[in-house]
Amino acid sequence: MSFDNFNLSPNIMVGVRAAGYVAPTPIQLQSIPPIMEGRDVIGLAQTGTGKTAAFVLPILERLMKAQKGRLRALVISPTRELAEQTCETVDDLGKRTGLQSIAIYGGVSMEQQIQRLRRGVDIAVACPGRLLDHVWKGTIDLSDVEVLVMDEADRMFDMGFLPDIRSILRCLTKPRQTLLFSATMPEDIRRLVQDVLHNPVTVQIGRTAPAATVSHALYPVKQHLKTALLMNLLYEIETESVLVFTRTKHRAERVAQQLNRAGFRVASLQGNLSQPRRRAALDGFRSGSFKILVATDIAARGIDVSGISHVINYDMPETLDAYTHRIGRTGRVEKLGDALTLVTSADLAMINSIERTLNTKLERRTLEGFDYSRPAPETDSARPPRRMPARRPARNSVAC
Repeated sequence: MSFDNFNLSPNIMVGVRAAGYVAPTPIQLQSIPPIMEGRDVIGLAQTGTGKTAAFVLPILERLMKAQKGRLRALVISPTRELAEQTCETVDDLGKRTGLQSIAIYGGVSMEQQIQRLRRGVDIAVACPGRLLDHVWKGTIDLSDVEVLVMDEADRMFDMGFLPDIRSILRCLTKPRQTLLFSATMPEDIRRLVQDVLHNPVTVQIGRTAPAATVSHALYPVKQHLKTALLMNLLYEIETESVLVFTRTKHRAERVAQQLNRAGFRVASLQGNLSQPRRRAALDGFRSGSFKILVATDIAARGIDVSGISHVINYDMPETLDAYTHRIGRTGRVEKLGDALTLVTSADLAMINSIERTLNTKLERRTLEGFDYSRPAPETDSARPPRRMPARRPARNSVAC
């Protein structure tokens, strides 16, 4: 099976071939036909499976057959990075279609986005908060939107965006095709599906469990020795690019600073960074200028960097879904990857959940030559973080 079988327009096939696409991935193979038929679709697949092209290609096919310059397709994304990456995919695949796209997110000039919207766009890829800012100001017109995509829906809900999503949905008055893509299907998303999707086709690729291409290992260690063990692991293992996850913004910054002082090429990615610093961190990680990126779950959402050989959980995530999302950054598109987790006695319940999901006992490792007996300092700056999930405050209702 090749992309020729989808009967895409020649101008779209130019972008497909330029992007190096040869055979459709399973999510593309099963999602593109019903989307092109105009059906609502639920796509359940892990990151790295090609889902972005699965909805971008049918949208391009649909929009290029009518008048251009009106906002007719809206993609809602949880993070700035994912919005940018999706917009880049739209531009790459649609380079010969004449369709115009825009990425809309906070942390950058709103005026520049307004000017771009005034010139006319066909596709907007937007984060919920900044999109609603434009709605309130009357600087974006959603009245012609006929295709809505909710991408990485489970993470948007984890980040507290459900009230914003419902506010946006109230502004979409025209009959539309709705596509929802997610790695997991928690109850909040099931309720939303019942409310806004009409007789959807469900496409599920694999189980909502960590990819089989990833090997897992646990490194039991006391909390105050985590940073020292992390450094020793980074010295010992053969890596390409390494993504290190922490549970808090403060810890991401602090661990990155400690690794930098030890001579590692490292950057941090967390919510307190300005947009230019976020972009510099990601660009440096993609190019190899930074070999290590230390990030929080929310900041890392949507990172699409090839060649990540290891994901290291400095802190155990709080949920099984978060573990799945984290390690989905390695072992992508049939490549092999390693997921290493530094664990303490407080992580036993989550370890049991992961082992039940994988249906195997995870390997426990110790690093030869590492001194596990060192006592904690009198003031332990590495105390465990408080388990207080941050929720985005609900916005007031929007009048459209």
